[in-house]
Amino acid sequence: MSKNSNKRLMPIVMAISVIVGIVIGTFYANHFSGNRLSIINSSSNKLNNLLHIIDDQYVDTISINQLVEKAMPKILSELDPHSVYISAKDVQAANDDLKGSFSGVGIEFIIREDTIRVQNVIKNGPADRAGVLAGDRIVSVDDKPFVGKEVTNEQAMHKLKGPKDTKVKLGLMSYGSKKVRTVTVTRGDITQKSISAVYMLDNSTGYIKVKNFGETTYPELLVALAQLSENDFKHLIIDLRSNTGGYLNSAVQMINEFLPKDRLIVYTQGRKEPRQLYKSDGRGSYQDIPLTILIDEASASASEIFAGAIQDNDRGTIIGRRSYGKGLVQKPISFSDGSMLRLTIARYYTPSGRCIQKPYEMGDEEGYQDDLIQRYNHGEFFSQDSIHHTGPKYHTVNGRVVYGGGGITPDIFIAQDTTNITSYLQEAILSGLILQYAFNYTDANREKLSKMTDMRHLTDYLKKQQMVDKFASFAENNGLRRRNLMIRKSYHQLEKLIHGRIIYNILDEQAYLEYVNQDDPVIKAALNEWKKGDNNKRKKR
Repeated sequence: MSKNSNKRLMPIVMAISVIVGIVIGTFYANHFSGNRLSIINSSSNKLNNLLHIIDDQYVDTISINQLVEKAMPKILSELDPHSVYISAKDVQAANDDLKGSFSGVGIEFIIREDTIRVQNVIKNGPADRAGVLAGDRIVSVDDKPFVGKEVTNEQAMHKLKGPKDTKVKLGLMSYGSKKVRTVTVTRGDITQKSISAVYMLDNSTGYIKVKNFGETTYPELLVALAQLSENDFKHLIIDLRSNTGGYLNSAVQMINEFLPKDRLIVYTQGRKEPRQLYKSDGRGSYQDIPLTILIDEASASASEIFAGAIQDNDRGTIIGRRSYGKGLVQKPISFSDGSMLRLTIARYYTPSGRCIQKPYEMGDEEGYQDDLIQRYNHGEFFSQDSIHHTGPKYHTVNGRVVYGGGGITPDIFIAQDTTNITSYLQEAILSGLILQYAFNYTDANREKLSKMTDMRHLTDYLKKQQMVDKFASFAENNGLRRRNLMIRKSYHQLEKLIHGRIIYNILDEQAYLEYVNQDDPVIKAALNEWKKGDNNKRKKR
């Protein structure tokens, strides 16, 4: 055979050899490897293959979709505490709070004795136009009974919310009546405000309560500032206590109103996310107004960005207690089935370079959630000396020392008020009996109470009704032993809680906040600090 013939045959021989090798290898793999997978897999492929094996060989029939739904949260729980999986049915509810509106009937309700009870009706909303009244009990939905153990917050929201212009038929019973009346409500867009109170605390100080940072919070702030400007306010308090955060862009827009040009507001950075700086553009209309920010241990995320930017730029005074310490940036990632992943991709840093995020161990969600309990037990809520700064020192624009290690430590610490706290008061709160009594009292006296449209008028009336004594009798009939000495010691706190809830039920959240702020020690400290600074300025003049 010639050399040319050998060259022509060589590719054919090699191809046959490869095929034979594959056949032999497959034979031995199938017969001697105990059904091991025939390729070397990466860890990610192992998950897919595991699901295929379970689906193909498991002893019982299994829903792979349900298995994946249960596995996703557990996988993410091994990362940080804020990377989460949200199922398709929960996505809308997870987003509604920050979107500024949703489609529904327009009521605020509570569930008592396995029945939905309408607490408030949004004025000029769908339910209001259909004739639903505060105090009504919803006993049926779309001609089907809706009472009993199936009545949960989740089920109630599912039945009452829905696409705009769709209809829902509600069976209602008014207080003291056994007759059911039926109304048909056409669902509509319900506005959710993230600023719940705007008013003047005194002749010179304006107050704004921000509940969260949603899509509409910035325009709401501009309206609030314009409203206070009509009263010629000279000092502004922004209350971010218990504000758990929201959208970064909303917080940046709001901070921009108070800072001069080219001041750093916040920056983000992650392993795959390059550093991104957010700076003020100098267009803010309130760059010179004296500013006080209120925070506490429940202020988180965007609230901490706000407080950190004001503090590091020496733009205002932070008063309260150390904030939560949530400084991880989540990116929403949607799946084709409507479910969503919120994956942490970066960290927030204040202008001085502090990382807002408190320390955590990957996978230790329980320890992370217990952090506030540990702070409480350690005495941090009651003494500034109990705050241990584990992070490095940083410096504000004017050179003041601030600390990293998680959260924002206020410039002025205000201890949690534990004066006259008793075990009776704590049990009355935790049992829900105060809320239940306040609702029952509101229901029974709604016609008379509704005539009082002013917070102070309503407060004066309630003070004459000996509410604490009436509550103690109600609570005793519902399993809370009467403790006269403890009731006397906690009398003011009990009265404040009961009155505040009734005011909320009859009027609104702003009226409630105006009532509780009257003797709030943090508000008092903010006003005193402003007056002290204002007096010093006058002396210098």
